[in-house]
Amino acid sequence: MEFEGAHRYQQPVASEPLRPVRWCDDGLLLLDQRKLPAEETYLHFSQSLGVAQAITDMVVRGAPAIGLAAAYGAVLAANEVRVEDSGQWLVKFKLLLGVLAASRPTAVNLGWALQQMTVVAETFEGNQRQGAQPQNSADLVALLQRVADQLLADDLRQGVQMAELGTAQINPGSRVMTHCNAGGLATGGVGTALGVINLAWKQGSIERVYASETRPWFQGARLTAWELQRQGVDTCLLIEGAVAMLMKEQSIDWLIVGADRIAANGDVANKIGTYGAALLARAHGVKVMVVAPQSTFDLEIASGDEIEIEQRSGEEITDVGASRVAVPGVPAWNPVFDVTPAELIDLIVTDKGVLEAPFGVAIQTLLK
Repeated sequence: MEFEGAHRYQQPVASEPLRPVRWCDDGLLLLDQRKLPAEETYLHFSQSLGVAQAITDMVVRGAPAIGLAAAYGAVLAANEVRVEDSGQWLVKFKLLLGVLAASRPTAVNLGWALQQMTVVAETFEGNQRQGAQPQNSADLVALLQRVADQLLADDLRQGVQMAELGTAQINPGSRVMTHCNAGGLATGGVGTALGVINLAWKQGSIERVYASETRPWFQGARLTAWELQRQGVDTCLLIEGAVAMLMKEQSIDWLIVGADRIAANGDVANKIGTYGAALLARAHGVKVMVVAPQSTFDLEIASGDEIEIEQRSGEEITDVGASRVAVPGVPAWNPVFDVTPAELIDLIVTDKGVLEAPFGVAIQTLLK
C-alpha cells in the first residue's frame, strides 16, 4: 500500500447514500476518487501521515471533504501520541497536524477544521494540567472523534440547506453548466454546486446539465458525470475549449460552481478554468452562482490576490495515466486553481443565506 498505515478495505460498503468520508472500524475510510468511475475502491487509514499523503495525492479532494478528512486525521494523530507524557504530547500532536495542514495549501476548509481540533486538544491539555480529572489518550481520541463526527453532520445539513436556497434561484426549464466536481464526492455526501443541481433537477427546474471535462485530472468527466448519472440527471460532457460555443448556441442560464476559498470581498478560488468560464459567462449573459458553506470563507484575506495558488507537477499535464502525450523536454505550467473576481459572480449561496453582489458588506454581515 502506498500510504502509511493504510489498506484496501475489503468489506462491502453501501453505495447509497454517497459518503466518501466516514469513520469506520477505528479509522478513516475514504473512497479513492482516483479510481472512479472504473471502480469504487475504499481505503482504510489508521495513521495521520497516511491521511496527509492521501489528501496530497487526490484520494480525497474538494475543499469540504479535505477538511473532514483532516479532522479525522487529527483523531488518528491523537491516537499516536501519549497524553500520559505530560508536557510533550501536545507538541507532538501539533506537529502531526502541521503535516496535515501542509497537504493542500489552497482549500481553506483544511486549516479551518484543524484549527477546531487544535482548540479542543489545547482545552483538553489545560484541563489535564489543572488536574480536573484523570484523562488519558483514549479520552482525547473519543473527544476529537465526536467533534469530527459533528463536522460531518454539519456538512450534510449545510449541503441540504444550500441545495434548497440555490434551487429557489433557478427558473423552470433552465440549462446549467458546472465545472470540476462540487458534489457529494467533494463534501460529506450532499455537495455544494451539485447539491443545488441535483435538487433543482428533481424539482423540474433544470432541463439539462453540461459538465466540463476538467483537465488535467478529469474531475468533470470522471466524477461529476458519474455523480449526475447516478442521480438520473440528463448530463452532457464537453471540453473546456467548447465553453464559449456552448454558451453561444445552447442558451445556458447558469454557470454553477463550488469554491475552495472565498476572500472577504467575494473573490473566489476554485478549480483552474473557473475564471475563464466566468469571463465567458459574462460575455454571453449567463449568470454565475457559487455555492459554498461558511467554512470556505476566509475573512483574514481582503481579496483573491492573497490566496496561495497550489502548483502541481507538470507530469499531470504531459502524461495521461501511464502514457506521455506531450513532446519530451517541454515544461508544463500547472496551477490547479484560479481566482474569479467578485464582479463576475451574481450570487454566492451559503448555508446561512444567499448573497448578491456587491459582496463585501454582505459577507461581513452574514458571517459575523
